[in-house]
Amino acid sequence: MGTIQVLDEHLANMIAAGEVVERPASVVKELVENAIDASATTIEIHVEEGGLEMIRIVDNGKGMDREDCQLAFERHATSKISNARDLFRIRTLGFRGEALPSIAAVSRMELTSSTSSSEVGTHLLIEGGQLGTISDKAAVKGTEVCVRSLFFNTPARLKYMKSIATEVGHISDYVNRLALTHPSISFLLTHNGKTLLQTSGDGKLLHVMAAIYGVQVAKLLLPIAGETLDYKWSGFLSKTEVTRANRSYLSTLVNGRYVRSYSINNAIMRGYHTLLPIGRYPIVALQIEMDPSLVDVNVHPAKLEARFSKEDELCSAIERSVKETLRQGLGIVRPMATQPKAKVVTQVVQPQFDLQITKPDTPQSPLLAASPRLQEWMAKQEAPSKQVDLVTPIVRFIENGTVKESAANYEKLEAAKVEAIPHEIVQATLLDQADTSEAFQPNETKILVQSDIAQAPSPVHPLNESSSEENSVAAGTEQSPPLPEATNENETDSPVPVMYPVGQVHGTYIVAQNDEGMYLIDQHAAQERIFYEYFMDKLAEEDISSQIMLFPHTVEYTAAEASKLEKRLSLLQSFGLEIEAFGGRTFIVRAHPHWFPEGAELEVIEELIQFVLETGENTQANVVLMREKAAIMMSCKASIKANRFLTHAEMESLLNQLRKTSSPYTCPHGRPIVIHFTGYDLEKMFKRVM
Repeated sequence: MGTIQVLDEHLANMIAAGEVVERPASVVKELVENAIDASATTIEIHVEEGGLEMIRIVDNGKGMDREDCQLAFERHATSKISNARDLFRIRTLGFRGEALPSIAAVSRMELTSSTSSSEVGTHLLIEGGQLGTISDKAAVKGTEVCVRSLFFNTPARLKYMKSIATEVGHISDYVNRLALTHPSISFLLTHNGKTLLQTSGDGKLLHVMAAIYGVQVAKLLLPIAGETLDYKWSGFLSKTEVTRANRSYLSTLVNGRYVRSYSINNAIMRGYHTLLPIGRYPIVALQIEMDPSLVDVNVHPAKLEARFSKEDELCSAIERSVKETLRQGLGIVRPMATQPKAKVVTQVVQPQFDLQITKPDTPQSPLLAASPRLQEWMAKQEAPSKQVDLVTPIVRFIENGTVKESAANYEKLEAAKVEAIPHEIVQATLLDQADTSEAFQPNETKILVQSDIAQAPSPVHPLNESSSEENSVAAGTEQSPPLPEATNENETDSPVPVMYPVGQVHGTYIVAQNDEGMYLIDQHAAQERIFYEYFMDKLAEEDISSQIMLFPHTVEYTAAEASKLEKRLSLLQSFGLEIEAFGGRTFIVRAHPHWFPEGAELEVIEELIQFVLETGENTQANVVLMREKAAIMMSCKASIKANRFLTHAEMESLLNQLRKTSSPYTCPHGRPIVIHFTGYDLEKMFKRVM
């Protein structure tokens, strides 16, 4: 008698459950995907004790009649596919027909479903894979599935479950992915009565990301979109100041399905190259649409991985799209990115008195019309915040029981304003008139000046400007130059505004300013970015000129390393190194590019040789990788270090060179270069605004 036998259906379902139902999150995944395939617009997931005690899924989808409810628990029973050709154009999340019987085999399951709210629904009870009772039950349109006592009949599986917090984390993570994939569906996830996620289902991906990651993160997301002949993608990715410690925040959503694609994730990270610190990852939700025939989702037991046609083309396009999105959307880091509060203006209406002051009409004198300096000063004083308080004297009159506003009182108020005009303005006005009016006498001029300037309000802060540049030079006093306005030569396409250096902090950070606020610049990171792009351009040149070393440099390696290096000498020579075998395991370097960092030439040479020894067999990829690593290393060696005090001219030159770079926000290692504090940020820190 043979020893091979066919297992009974119940035992086969329990074995299949080991593949489909790995943990409570697997149950949630399969049941929620069934609800999505049933065209549900609202899905509720209620979990207790990490899903081991109870998982309840409620949806408003199409529902099932009595016959379908019974067939749904048969193995390989599905409404998603009907023939082999359907496997190559799958548009639903489920299609194998294994989930419900596998879940029912290791739990106590209850199902209620109805195709219409006006009709009687069907209620089923299943325990350990055995169908219990089936009855009619009043139910609204949709399906409710309740799974209790998961793994009650497989104690070995139950023993190896993780903590409740871990299992809830897995459930929450996958529901978040489904919410990102289907923003038009309203999701509600609760654990022990506490809401973990709630989305509106308004179809806006940004709102879903705000519900998952928080509103502050959502404000720092950039929209991305693009397409090729075969693929179309859209979504959001985070700015460089929003990072996480692992790749789990990269969500690739293909045709409404979350998949783990290492190639697409790597393409996204290449788009962030040199923009993120080492070991940090962005938040990305990328929805990709394509013809179902271009993707195979039937390559993983849990359908979490997919195989793409033309994968290299897709990854290259996504990498370019990420780079372009970041290039257009990145900006200077603002540690206090808060918006000024709107000022509430309270207006007091006093209808009993009409206290309008009518100022006597005074014709404008030719002196005022002909003096540009006086006109400029008067224009600066026209701000409402600098107006003279004319209400207080009138209130005093009212309190005394008398309302008197005569021309004499008005002239007294105006005379007080005249006294506030800086003497330098008056003197400059006289000088301006010296050449234009021969008929004016000094006494007449003084009278006219007082008459004209009486119309200007009193300044809050007197101006301390010199009457002419010649007087300042003659006096020999050193003055801080005013902030110059951006000239045409500075008005480039640089995303970084013109910044004017003020000083340094600890010889490490440059303090600069402009009309938009204050800036802190890491001088080492700034020069690293400048040198990085310089060296990348130099390394990309076809004809790299080298200079002969006065004393050739020799290096010695192990026999295995020497054999490998000898085969790749041409790769080093393409970088401008004149290197050759020198007998045995020794090699000699006779020349190197003239733009190698001064004082670090030998270190750069040995690092380049080490790169060659560590690279693989793909020569073309090696060249690109070596250029990148060499440029990063040389830029770090050549840049100014901390505790190096710079002159004002050196700081200004460094900032101007930084503005000319293609990515002036981060150094090649991903650290920020510039931090911006607006005027409002400074006022908020000093409690000038609340």
